[in-house]
Amino acid sequence: MSRVELDRVWKIYNGKVVAVEDLTFTIEEKEFLVVLGPSGGGKSSTLRMLAGLEEISRGEIRFDGKVVNHLGPAERNIALAFESYALYRHLTVYENIAFPLRVRGMKQKEVHEQVMQISEQLDLVHVLNRRPSSLAGGLQQRVSLARALIRQPNLTLLDEPISHMDQRVRAEMRAVIRHIHDTMGNTTVYVTHDQAEAIALADRIAIIKDGRLQQIGSLDDIWNRPANRFVASFVGEPQMNFIKAVIENSRSVLVPTPQGGYRFELYEEVDVKYVGAQVDMGIRPQEITLFRQKPEGNAIAGKVRVIEFAGESAVLTVDLDGEDSTKVKVVASGTDTFTQGETLWLYLAPGYIHLFDGDIPIHRGITDMD
Repeated sequence: MSRVELDRVWKIYNGKVVAVEDLTFTIEEKEFLVVLGPSGGGKSSTLRMLAGLEEISRGEIRFDGKVVNHLGPAERNIALAFESYALYRHLTVYENIAFPLRVRGMKQKEVHEQVMQISEQLDLVHVLNRRPSSLAGGLQQRVSLARALIRQPNLTLLDEPISHMDQRVRAEMRAVIRHIHDTMGNTTVYVTHDQAEAIALADRIAIIKDGRLQQIGSLDDIWNRPANRFVASFVGEPQMNFIKAVIENSRSVLVPTPQGGYRFELYEEVDVKYVGAQVDMGIRPQEITLFRQKPEGNAIAGKVRVIEFAGESAVLTVDLDGEDSTKVKVVASGTDTFTQGETLWLYLAPGYIHLFDGDIPIHRGITDMD
């Protein structure tokens, strides 16, 4: 079990390509931290430096206060599972899983008990005597996971470990991975570009883009108090809507349309220096309420253009004020009936409105209102 600190860590390839820039954050002991971000953003480079597979260009990585920059993977006592399986093809599934325990000199009885336990959790008992090459990709990935998770490491590092599995199996595997983490009490770092995995698994989420840390915090922090516009737009499906607006005064904004302006009251005051400024008003699709009759205040008319059904919910694409220049996504109940072309009123509660001046948040929604 380890508390891991990254202190101003850089990764520079060939002396000029910056993959990770000045990364500083802490992973608490027994925490499940998900590193989330777009492809090519520096997530895997960060994980490989934690593992000791990549040299650190600058800065320090510390395990329980001890600098480990100079230590290799074996000396750091870590467990690894990557998107690629990296299994021993000449060994059976049983021997692949048992391998880390045998290297440590564990007695056969203990090895067998632990292999059977992890195999049952990952539904691998029926393939223990087979070789990896005879298994489908999803099963090979489970074997790779079992081999990583069977140890008692200081740190478990998982890089897109279930990306090759179908959606149903991935949902099952997320639950298994989280259960094993909780049972073993490991410190776990999980790298993914899939926000559904991040939301399902994480104690906290670290969002990285272009090698830089954008925000680290709980899902509540990131969902309700995004550090910048990128975070606000990256987390959430469908992503946050952005509507052009003008700061009317410290407590309201105006959304101009060809049919006139729509005023929206804010939950908190905006710095008076922004009065008159053009901003982006952010609102999540899940936080818009639909009405067929105009409600009192904080609403704008829109015409339904597209209806996408998704089981218990429906995603509506709405043209604000009937114009096609500004489209807004709204998540509604799947039991409600809507018609393409009908006009609805979109109500934006003051506590759910975010305002951005470029990438900078100048007003965050306050969702824990009494």
